[in-house]
Amino acid sequence: MIKFNVPYISNHEISDFEKLMQNRHFCGDGEFTRMCSELLEVKTSSKVLLTTSCTHALELTALILGIKEGDEVIMPSYTFVSTANAFALRGAKIVFVDIRKDTLNIDENKIEEAITKKTKIIVPVHYAGVACEMDTIMSIADKYNLFVVEDAAQAINATYKNKQLGTIGHFGCYSFHETKNIHCGEGGALLINDSEFIERAEIIREKGTNRTRFLRGQIDKYSWVDIGSSYLISELNAAFLCSHLKDINMVTDKRLKHWRMYYDRLKPLEDDGYIELPVIPNNTTHNAHMFYIKLKNIEQRQELIQFLAHNGIQSVFHYIPLHNSRAGLELGVFKGKDEFTTKESERLLRLPLYYELKTDDIDIIVNKIYLFLNN
Repeated sequence: MIKFNVPYISNHEISDFEKLMQNRHFCGDGEFTRMCSELLEVKTSSKVLLTTSCTHALELTALILGIKEGDEVIMPSYTFVSTANAFALRGAKIVFVDIRKDTLNIDENKIEEAITKKTKIIVPVHYAGVACEMDTIMSIADKYNLFVVEDAAQAINATYKNKQLGTIGHFGCYSFHETKNIHCGEGGALLINDSEFIERAEIIREKGTNRTRFLRGQIDKYSWVDIGSSYLISELNAAFLCSHLKDINMVTDKRLKHWRMYYDRLKPLEDDGYIELPVIPNNTTHNAHMFYIKLKNIEQRQELIQFLAHNGIQSVFHYIPLHNSRAGLELGVFKGKDEFTTKESERLLRLPLYYELKTDDIDIIVNKIYLFLNN
């Protein structure tokens, strides 16, 4: 069986856990949390707060920015439910717009027509670790005095015009779920790119207290000063994550090698009109978070999934567009025409891609796809 995903292991986790056991500090903001934050801050030049998940990082932005009932937040419908939930939980109306056919990212040219007086935030989602057109998005945000929260859950170590994704908007959110390139089982990070928000972010993350300032010796006692919750990652998770962050370039390079193998071997099928392959725009670098192909329609996709499964290969499709879901219909609205969101989502099929994937495995998968399509 060729699995769809095998989470990365650095082989340094055990030694880090042994150090953790010696330290006897298991709750949040210990040595490993600080080390992880520092590694990310060096890479991104952003203020970084580790969180329990990317979901919670997104929820933090909604709290920091004071999102309330009646506010509107613009995002693509083709995304994970957390992107919308983070703001719907605060009472915001979710405004979905169409995606681009090439990258499956939010269509930056459809955003402006969805803006109203109630709009507060734009949430671009960097699908598959491929950058949205951030210059245009930031220009629109500046024009209408809106905030930009980058959902970069899949995009660590990917760039737009030499800038790390997650560092361009006012906030960026990473995921360290085990399905991501590097992980700690469950975890995330909030990148703060505007110093105005750092202190309040620390307070909200620490249950609404100024405990972080107390730990830094800036005050002699801490107290409840704002709303908040517990968004601190455990030191157990941070210890697991630490060596992964050190290995990020190595992991990315290996995944990119696999990605290029898929692309080169399947390109003749695209040239002959059987499938479509991922598009990587100029001025961007991606992180090989996933490799997908787009088939003729949903029926052909399902047949190929079954064919691959019969031959011992796991493959999956991805999101069902949120605006078509029960909650999406109740909590949001789709502005403009759904030209590509539903159509392209029904064609997409994700193939196995992970650090330990073998060249022979890729050859087997590709050969089976050729066999299916030629028949």
